[in-house]
Parts: sequence; C-alpha cells; structure tokens
Amino acid sequence: MRTVNAYAAVSATDPLEPATIERREVGPHDVLIDIAYAGVCHSDIHTVRGEWGPIAYPQVVGHEIVGHVAEVGSAVTTHQVGDRVGVGCQSGSCGECEQCAKGEEVYCLKGNTQTYAGVDADGTITQGGYSQAIVVNERFVLKVPESLDLAKVAPLLCAGVTLFSPLKHWKAGPGTKVAIVGMGGLGHVGVKLAHALGAEVTVLSRTLAKQEDGLKLGADHYYATNEPATFEKLAGEFDLILNTVSAQLDYNQYVNLLAVDGTLVILGAPSEPVAVDAISLIANRRSIAGSANGGIPVTQEMLDFCAEHNILPETEQINAAYINEAYERVLSSDVRYRFVIDAKTFA
Repeated sequence: MRTVNAYAAVSATDPLEPATIERREVGPHDVLIDIAYAGVCHSDIHTVRGEWGPIAYPQVVGHEIVGHVAEVGSAVTTHQVGDRVGVGCQSGSCGECEQCAKGEEVYCLKGNTQTYAGVDADGTITQGGYSQAIVVNERFVLKVPESLDLAKVAPLLCAGVTLFSPLKHWKAGPGTKVAIVGMGGLGHVGVKLAHALGAEVTVLSRTLAKQEDGLKLGADHYYATNEPATFEKLAGEFDLILNTVSAQLDYNQYVNLLAVDGTLVILGAPSEPVAVDAISLIANRRSIAGSANGGIPVTQEMLDFCAEHNILPETEQINAAYINEAYERVLSSDVRYRFVIDAKTFA
C-alpha cells in the first residue's frame, strides 16, 4: 500500500480537512498516476454533503484528474512512465456487458465503479483526485494530448465529456441549432464545443450578466430566461437543447422551444421530478432525454477534439487549503468558470 496526502470530507456538515489515504499496490493492469491537477465539480459538493444519498466517511472526492504516469503494471500496454494522462468519473466497470463492449462504460449494465464514493472490486470505497496520487486500471486512463495546457485540462474529464457526448449523440453540427441552458462550469464548455462542431449556438441564461463571456466563447445568440418575451420569440427554434442546470425549471417552457423532432437533454440532475405537457411532445414529435458523462472512447475523442480546436475550460487555480472557500464560491456562482486544485499543495 502507498500512503498519500489528500483533503477529505469527514462528515456531511464539517469542512474538508487534510488527511492521508492508502492507495493499493500497482497490479498487473494498473497505472499509478502522480496527480498534477484536480478539478472541482459541483458533484463533489453534492456527494460530500450527502445530498445524493448517504456515503462512507472519510471521503476524498474529485473526478477530474490529470497528471503523469509514475508506474505501470507488468501487463500494461497502453501507457508508459512519464505519459500525460487523465482519469474521469469512472475508474472501473464489468468490461463484459453489452454497453462495456460498445465503449459505453458509463452505462455498464452491472454498474460502473465511480472514481470516488464507489465500491471497488476489492470491496473498498474508492477515493478520488483531491490527493497526490491514484491507482487506476489502464482501461480507464486517458491520454492527454501534448498541446493541451495540463493546468487547465482537468475539467474536461467531467464537464467536457458531459457536453461533448450528447452533442455527438444527437449529431450537433453545421445546419443545427443548439441551445445551452446555463452559462456555468458545464455550459461555458458546451458553448465552445458546440461552436467548434459548427452548430448555431444560443445561450439561455437567467440574466444577461455573462452575455459578453458567452459571445466571446462562441455563442451566436444570448437570451435571458427571466424575460418572458424570450420564450415567445424562440418558440420552435432549436434542434437540441442541453440543460446544464440542476435547479427546478418550467420544462414546458423549454419543450416549447424545440423544433419538430427536437430533443431536450437533461444533464444537470434536478432534485424534483420533471413534469411536462405530453401533448406538446406528441404534436411535434419532440423528445426529452437524459445523458451521463461518457464512456472511455468518447472521452478520448473529446480530448483529441479539444486539442485539434484549442478548446480548454476557463479556470481559476487554487491551493488545496482553499477548497472550502472554493465550495462556497461554487454554491454562490462566484467562479468563472471552474476551480482547479494544484496537487503540489497537498504535500
């Protein structure tokens, strides 16, 4: 076992604090990664505060992880010491079911292994990237292209693929009209990706406070949803709407913005059930769908696409000791647009 420094949640209500955790010995198919940077995702906060159900404490979160390979197992063929690599939301799956065979490990029929707060093959609770190092099966280790700034790339391992996956699945590109609901940590990456794919991109945000940012990052249009005229003007406009916010919305308003055959995809998990007028769906062959982050192949495709188009998240780098303040700023939407922890500061 290897002992590494980390920041851990000790309860649902206490601040995160310095801790040490044990990493398993490197097995034949494992890769040991010296972590360089770890992104801060809103999912981390939901998890440690018990908002998505009870978890085992102490818990180290973080599923946006980049660094360098420090050691490889005897049977590893895909990575070597020194490689720039990343780990996202999943660190394991059955590898045998229909979904795994298709490279959709996120939808593993036997349940994938989450990078943190999951149950690993040996029965231990997985601990995430707010730490100095991690050991992961080689199948879940991604190659980070050399052209991407390692200090900024970490949020792509969750936020990036969470947007890229539905954009690809619903074939966003030239001739399609895509709306991004929410101009936050997820939404701002979605704007960049949809623009690079060639779609006509509209941001639907509560106010116009971030309009300048949205247009600069690639949006063609920007509308405030607190203005009733927005929903009248844009009725029947969009082929694809990606909802990145978890706040409760009037989904009927957004469904009405879909064109015939349009799809509204839920990415941010709402706390209450979604209610819609079925007649609007039936009469216009509209759809409501959900989408998780993405399997390993589409995540690697996303990283390569970002390298090709020079796409990176907008980030603010922080020290590990600042994590609790960062959480409060995430909750108050006081970050543009993602925090990234410098893992050297876990020492």
